[in-house]
Amino acid sequence: MKSPWFKRILFGLAAVAVIALLAWSLREQPALVDVAEVKQGPMKVTIREEGVTRVREVYAVSAPIAGQLSRTLLNEGDRVKAGETVVAAIHPLAPPLIDRRTEAELLAARDAARSGVGIAESELQRAETALHLAETELGRALKLAVPGVISESALHRATNEFELQKAAVEAAKATVGFRRAELASAEARLMQPGSAALAAEGCCVDVLAPVDGVVLAVAAKSEQAVAAGARIAEIGNTTDLEIVADLLSADAVRIGPGTKALVRDWGGERSLEATVRRVDPAAFTKVSALGIEEQRVNTVLDLDQGDGRLGHGYRVFVELAIWECADCLQVPISALFRNGGDWSVFVLEDDRLRQATLEIGQLNDEVAQVLGGIEAGASVVLHPADTLAEGSRVERRN
Repeated sequence: MKSPWFKRILFGLAAVAVIALLAWSLREQPALVDVAEVKQGPMKVTIREEGVTRVREVYAVSAPIAGQLSRTLLNEGDRVKAGETVVAAIHPLAPPLIDRRTEAELLAARDAARSGVGIAESELQRAETALHLAETELGRALKLAVPGVISESALHRATNEFELQKAAVEAAKATVGFRRAELASAEARLMQPGSAALAAEGCCVDVLAPVDGVVLAVAAKSEQAVAAGARIAEIGNTTDLEIVADLLSADAVRIGPGTKALVRDWGGERSLEATVRRVDPAAFTKVSALGIEEQRVNTVLDLDQGDGRLGHGYRVFVELAIWECADCLQVPISALFRNGGDWSVFVLEDDRLRQATLEIGQLNDEVAQVLGGIEAGASVVLHPADTLAEGSRVERRN
């Protein structure tokens, strides 16, 4: 027969095992966290904005006169030479269509002009006959005046009559020319679009390229009627590019002429260096994608060394350095969190967390400058969860 003490010992051991199992299951489990090290090194704060390339000097070719523009043979990208390449040819405008009533009036005016020419020619013939008669009388008077058959006054009258008839002939000739011009004007008003007389006329004006360069845009490609000053094409030198980027006014005051920049994400393998040439003195209002009104300022940059693959109107991204530090203490911004009005981090020490309050200076997209509150080499928790607190047990995530 077994001893009762043996049963008691077995029951005691079982109770201790159950209590140990419950204690082990209720113990604090370490949280898995990502950890980064606080480092000392160079730091830069930049502004990154979208920009557009543009030709520094764009020349707009416009119509010098109103007329009929011939079809433009140039296309975007064609090279042109100053004073030689014909950008556009402008012909005279065709006359308007004539309705039947106006045509009848013009036909009557033409017939009247023809009659006027006939009357003027008859007057000219009469004046020429009278001049011939006066010339004959003058010749006879000169012969009779030598022997004294006629008086001197009769000779003067014959001379005056000749001069008057001569002047009448000149006046009649001028009248004939005037009536013929009226007839030509009446016939010209009867011209309809597409007539043979209009088709025989050549080009009126050739518009030549103002500078050497490339055609950037063709505003009027097809044949059409254009007014004086109508834009036909744009020409520029694509090897002489600049970049314009619109910055927030709060960022624009932190840069100026001479500020260095990097041009990224333009499609090439390397970043291009650029320098700010001008910050516009006036801002403009722009609505962001979120519907927020922003005050923007255009900033113009010069490329220190361009690339032949860039053209007019290409999208780029510009990074402008507004603050630099050669050697400063940095902490990843993903480790920071707000504790009231202060910035704080969780520092990992012996698998336990210690909350540290930091004094932060400049920030960029990746790190923040630490002015005090932590030392270099400390391990801080990245993306701290709301469940973490002072003294929490954690474990590094592999």
